[in-house]
Amino acid sequence: MSQPAYTSAPTPTIAPSIAGALATTTTIQILSTVTALALTGIAPLVAADFGLAPHYVGYQISIIYAAGTLASAVAGTLIQHRGPVQVEQLALACFGLALLLLTAATPRVGLLASIIIGIGYGVQNPASAQILGAVTPPHRRSLIFSIKQAGVPLGGVLASLLLPAMAPMLGWKLALAVLAVPCFAMIGVLALKGGPPRPERPATIALWPNFLYEQRLVWGSGPLRALALIGFFYSSLQLSLSAFTVVMLVDHGWSLVHAGLVAASVQACGALGRVSWGWLGDRFGGFQVLALIGAVSTGCMIALWQLDALPVIVQASVLCLFGFCMSGWNGVVLAECTRHCAPADAGRVIGGSLVYTFIGVMIGPATMATIYTACGDYGTSFLLVSWVAAAGALIAARAAARG
Repeated sequence: MSQPAYTSAPTPTIAPSIAGALATTTTIQILSTVTALALTGIAPLVAADFGLAPHYVGYQISIIYAAGTLASAVAGTLIQHRGPVQVEQLALACFGLALLLLTAATPRVGLLASIIIGIGYGVQNPASAQILGAVTPPHRRSLIFSIKQAGVPLGGVLASLLLPAMAPMLGWKLALAVLAVPCFAMIGVLALKGGPPRPERPATIALWPNFLYEQRLVWGSGPLRALALIGFFYSSLQLSLSAFTVVMLVDHGWSLVHAGLVAASVQACGALGRVSWGWLGDRFGGFQVLALIGAVSTGCMIALWQLDALPVIVQASVLCLFGFCMSGWNGVVLAECTRHCAPADAGRVIGGSLVYTFIGVMIGPATMATIYTACGDYGTSFLLVSWVAAAGALIAARAAARG
C-alpha cells in the first residue's frame, strides 16, 4: 500500500504541551458544537422567522453533517498539505461566517450556512486529533481524547442554556452574531500558539487517491472497521438526542426554559460521561466500554417510549443517563483509532473513520424527524430506533472478545 510522495522539508513550528494542546483543541470543540447546535435550543423561537416548523431543525442538523461527511473525507489530505493548525483556523472561519449568515433568517441562506458549518465541523476533529496525538502518550489517550471530546456536550450546554437566555434579551439574531466573535478570536490565538511540526507537504493535492488510501487504512483493519461502524450507529442517536430534547419536552408540556435546563443537564452529563468513559476505557478496554454504553442507551430509549407515564424527575433522569452514555463514547472511539494506526496516520485514520460518524449524524436526525412526522410522538420515535444502540453494543462486544 503506497502513499503520495512528499517533496518539501517540514516547516518549523512551536511544539505544544499536552495541557496547551488540550486547552486549545477543547475550546475549538466547544465552539464547533455550539455552532452546530445553535438553532436546536431556540428552534421553537426562530422557526416562524424561517417559515418552518420547529422539528425541521432535525433536517438542518442532517445537512450540517452531510457537508461534514464530505469535508471529513478530505480532511487528512488538507492536514498533510497545510498542517493541522491552519485547518483548525479554516474551521473557525467557517463557524463565524455561518453564524452571521444564519441571521438572514431565510431557508436558502440557512441551507448555505449549514453547509459551511458542516465543512468546518468535518475538518476540525481530524486536525485536533493530529495535534493531540503528537503530544499524548498511548496509555493516556482515552482520557485525554475524552476530555477534549467533552467539548461537544459542553458546547451543547451553551447552546441549550446561553442562547435561550440571550435570545429574549438581545434578539436571536444578535445572540448568534455575538457567538461568532470567539470563533474569529480563536483564529488569532492559534496563530500565536503554533502547533506540531507540519508534515512534509505533498507536491499536489490528490483528493481521490488520498481518500481511497484513508479508506483502505480503515477497512483494512478489523478494529478500525468496528470503530467506524460503532461511530455510525452511535452518532445517529447522539445528535438525535441533542436535536430533539427541547422540542420533545415542550411537546410533552414542558416550558421552553425548563426544557432548556433539562437539555443543558443532558449535555453536562455527556461531558461527565466522556471523561468517565475515557478513564474506564484506559483501564478496562475501549471496546468493553463501548459495549456497555450501547446496552444502557438501549434501555433509556425504551424508557422514553413511556415518557408521559414517568414522573417529571424520572423523565429528566432518563434523559440525563441517556446523555451520559450516548454523548460519552466519542473520545473512546478516537483514542482506539489512534491505538490501531501509526502515529503519522492518526489524522488520516480519524478523518476516514469520521466519514461514517458524519453519515450517521446525517441520517439520524432526519430519520427521527421523518418517523415523528409519521407517528406524532418522540418517545415512540426513539423506541423504533433503539435497535441501533443494541447493534453498536453487539459490534463492540464482538471486537472486545476478539481482543
